[in-house]
Amino acid sequence: MILTPFHLAIPVNNLHHAEVFYGGLLGCEKGRWSEQWIDWNFFGHQLVTHLVAVMPSLPKHNQVDNQAVPVPHFGVVLKWDDWQELASKLRTASIDFMIEPYIRFEGQAGEQATMFFLDPCGNALEFKAFKDIHQLFAN
Repeated sequence: MILTPFHLAIPVNNLHHAEVFYGGLLGCEKGRWSEQWIDWNFFGHQLVTHLVAVMPSLPKHNQVDNQAVPVPHFGVVLKWDDWQELASKLRTASIDFMIEPYIRFEGQAGEQATMFFLDPCGNALEFKAFKDIHQLFAN
Protein backbone atom coordinates (compact mmCIF):
# COMPACT_ATOMS: atom_id res chain seq x y z
CA MET A 1 0.00 0.00 0.00
CA ILE A 2 1.31 3.42 -0.92
CA LEU A 3 0.40 6.03 1.68
CA THR A 4 -0.94 9.34 0.50
CA PRO A 5 -0.97 12.52 2.59
CA PHE A 6 -3.94 13.15 4.85
CA HIS A 7 -5.65 16.55 5.12
CA LEU A 8 -6.70 17.83 8.52
CA ALA A 9 -8.19 21.22 9.40
CA ILE A 10 -8.05 22.32 13.04
CA PRO A 11 -9.25 25.40 14.92
CA VAL A 12 -6.87 27.96 16.41
CA ASN A 13 -7.75 31.22 18.13
CA ASN A 14 -4.44 32.91 17.28
CA LEU A 15 -2.73 32.45 13.91
CA HIS A 16 0.51 34.05 15.13
CA HIS A 17 0.79 31.52 17.98
CA ALA A 18 0.04 28.74 15.49
CA GLU A 19 2.77 30.06 13.19
CA VAL A 20 5.34 30.16 15.98
CA PHE A 21 4.40 26.64 17.12
CA TYR A 22 3.90 24.77 13.83
CA GLY A 23 6.36 26.76 11.73
CA GLY A 24 8.95 27.59 14.36
CA LEU A 25 9.02 24.85 16.99
CA LEU A 26 7.87 21.90 14.87
CA GLY A 27 9.60 23.16 11.72
CA CYS A 28 6.61 22.72 9.41
CA GLU A 29 6.85 24.53 6.07
CA LYS A 30 4.20 27.23 5.64
CA GLY A 31 2.15 26.95 2.47
CA ARG A 32 -0.79 29.03 1.28
CA TRP A 33 -2.36 31.35 3.81
CA SER A 34 -4.81 34.15 4.38
CA GLU A 35 -5.90 36.22 7.35
CA GLN A 36 -8.18 33.32 8.34
CA TRP A 37 -6.03 30.20 7.83
CA ILE A 38 -2.55 28.78 7.19
CA ASP A 39 -1.65 25.58 5.28
CA TRP A 40 1.26 23.60 6.76
CA ASN A 41 3.40 20.77 5.47
CA PHE A 42 2.92 18.65 8.59
CA PHE A 43 5.54 15.93 8.13
CA GLY A 44 4.37 15.35 4.55
CA HIS A 45 0.66 15.84 5.31
CA GLN A 46 -1.59 18.87 4.85
CA LEU A 47 -2.57 20.53 8.10
CA VAL A 48 -4.65 23.70 7.99
CA THR A 49 -4.96 25.96 11.02
CA HIS A 50 -8.26 27.88 10.75
CA LEU A 51 -8.85 30.97 12.86
CA VAL A 52 -11.90 30.74 15.14
CA ALA A 53 -13.21 33.22 17.70
CA VAL A 54 -13.63 30.59 20.41
CA MET A 55 -11.88 27.25 20.74
CA PRO A 56 -13.94 24.10 21.26
CA SER A 57 -13.83 22.57 24.73
CA LEU A 58 -10.58 21.00 25.87
CA PRO A 59 -10.03 17.31 25.08
CA LYS A 60 -11.49 14.63 27.34
CA HIS A 61 -9.35 11.68 28.42
CA ASN A 62 -9.33 7.94 27.88
CA GLN A 63 -7.11 5.46 29.74
CA VAL A 64 -4.43 3.75 27.61
CA ASP A 65 -1.50 1.93 29.22
CA ASN A 66 -2.36 3.63 32.55
CA GLN A 67 -2.10 7.09 30.97
CA ALA A 68 -4.82 9.73 30.49
CA VAL A 69 -4.79 10.06 26.69
CA PRO A 70 -6.51 13.23 25.39
CA VAL A 71 -9.39 12.69 22.99
CA PRO A 72 -9.51 14.01 20.34
CA HIS A 73 -5.85 14.23 19.29
CA PHE A 74 -3.84 13.95 16.09
CA GLY A 75 -0.24 13.49 15.10
CA VAL A 76 2.11 11.36 13.04
CA VAL A 77 4.23 8.24 13.28
CA LEU A 78 7.87 9.24 12.90
CA LYS A 79 11.01 7.20 12.34
CA TRP A 80 12.57 6.16 15.66
CA ASP A 81 15.55 8.54 15.49
CA ASP A 82 13.36 11.45 14.31
CA TRP A 83 11.03 10.86 17.28
CA GLN A 84 14.01 10.91 19.67
CA GLU A 85 15.23 14.19 18.12
CA LEU A 86 11.80 15.80 18.39
CA ALA A 87 11.37 14.66 22.01
CA SER A 88 14.74 16.21 22.85
CA LYS A 89 13.88 19.44 21.02
CA LEU A 90 10.53 19.71 22.85
CA ARG A 91 12.15 19.07 26.23
CA THR A 92 14.72 21.79 25.49
CA ALA A 93 11.85 24.14 24.58
CA SER A 94 10.22 23.31 27.96
CA ILE A 95 7.02 22.01 26.38
CA ASP A 96 4.43 21.11 29.03
CA PHE A 97 3.76 17.48 28.11
CA MET A 98 0.36 15.98 28.82
CA ILE A 99 2.14 12.62 28.66
CA GLU A 100 5.93 12.73 28.86
CA PRO A 101 7.87 10.87 26.16
CA TYR A 102 8.01 7.19 27.09
CA ILE A 103 7.79 3.64 25.71
CA ARG A 104 4.18 2.39 25.67
CA PHE A 105 3.30 -1.33 25.70
CA GLU A 106 6.93 -2.14 26.45
CA GLY A 107 7.73 -5.76 25.62
CA GLN A 108 4.25 -6.29 24.12
CA ALA A 109 2.73 -6.26 20.65
CA GLY A 110 2.57 -2.68 19.42
CA GLU A 111 5.48 -1.42 21.54
CA GLN A 112 5.99 2.25 20.66
CA ALA A 113 7.54 5.51 21.76
CA THR A 114 4.89 8.15 22.35
CA MET A 115 4.38 11.65 23.73
CA PHE A 116 1.40 14.00 24.00
CA PHE A 117 1.26 17.78 24.29
CA LEU A 118 -1.02 20.70 23.40
CA ASP A 119 -0.45 23.36 20.78
CA PRO A 120 -0.84 26.96 22.07
CA CYS A 121 -4.57 26.89 21.24
CA GLY A 122 -5.35 23.64 23.09
CA ASN A 123 -5.27 21.08 20.24
CA ALA A 124 -3.82 17.78 21.50
CA LEU A 125 -1.01 16.17 19.49
CA GLU A 126 0.56 12.73 19.71
CA PHE A 127 3.85 11.80 18.11
CA LYS A 128 4.85 8.16 18.11
CA ALA A 129 7.48 5.84 16.65
CA PHE A 130 8.07 2.12 16.33
CA LYS A 131 11.41 0.35 16.22
CA ASP A 132 9.53 -2.19 14.08
CA ILE A 133 6.97 -0.37 11.89
CA HIS A 134 5.23 -3.73 11.33
CA GLN A 135 3.99 -3.35 14.91
CA LEU A 136 1.84 -0.35 13.92
CA PHE A 137 -1.34 -2.45 13.72
CA ALA A 138 -0.25 -5.38 15.91
CA ASN A 139 -2.76 -6.77 18.36
